[in-house]
Amino acid sequence: MRQIEAKLLFADLKRAGYIVRQDEKWILTEEGAKFGGEYVDHPKFGQFIVWPTNLHIELAATSGKTYSATQLGEKLKLNAKRMNQLLSELGWISKSEEGWSLTEAGIRAGGQQRTDKESQNTFVVWHDVVLRNKRLKQSVIEFLGQDAESHSTDKSLSSFRQKFEAKHRTLDGHYVRSKGELLIDNWLYLAGVVHAYERQLPIDQDVTSDFYLPGGKVYLQFWGSDTGEMLEAEREKIRAVYEQHNFNLIEVELSELDKLDEVLPKRLRQFGIQAY
Repeated sequence: MRQIEAKLLFADLKRAGYIVRQDEKWILTEEGAKFGGEYVDHPKFGQFIVWPTNLHIELAATSGKTYSATQLGEKLKLNAKRMNQLLSELGWISKSEEGWSLTEAGIRAGGQQRTDKESQNTFVVWHDVVLRNKRLKQSVIEFLGQDAESHSTDKSLSSFRQKFEAKHRTLDGHYVRSKGELLIDNWLYLAGVVHAYERQLPIDQDVTSDFYLPGGKVYLQFWGSDTGEMLEAEREKIRAVYEQHNFNLIEVELSELDKLDEVLPKRLRQFGIQAY
């Protein structure tokens, strides 16, 4: 690491979007993790961030500025309302009576919480590194209907899914890969629960969730297929990703498909989702 004063180092790390200041402590962002930053726990000093000895701080590609939803939208050709909706769908912000609140995932994406001094309404500003975030860019492309490049998937985490063609048509028009997913999709549709099928997780790694329920910022994973249950080793790989990023997860077993009316309402309520 460069031999510079700690104060200047933190200033450069912040400007590059590798860390953000939240609740009187430094938080590692996705950008920082890409360049080798990681948390360690010290018995005396608690948790802090360490960096590789050959750390490269990329300052040329960033101004270090922060943008409001309006300013971000101007750059991405969206109005502020639509911009906030997409950021919310990604799970980076959530709506409250006071305004928009930053989530843990939003902090890691480069968001910073702000409060309007006059109205006391809350809002979020974004480090300009977010403009390079591939999940945000993908969401904007999909929303605007632009031709997106095909996104490769992490074979170690998706090979199980790729074995099965999405050939089962659900009531709401989705094509899913198994009868189990069809039953879950139809249940969600008839219960009035807004859901997306095969949604990419809003992280740099290419990992796809079976279902995403934006109303509760929760993902739903079905551990099965038309040929049986998913191997435990595959499950653990997928669970580890959700745990690493603190994403909410509902799990449905193959053996639970015949009692979705019992299991899903309870699990959905934990995340503020009421099913009809």
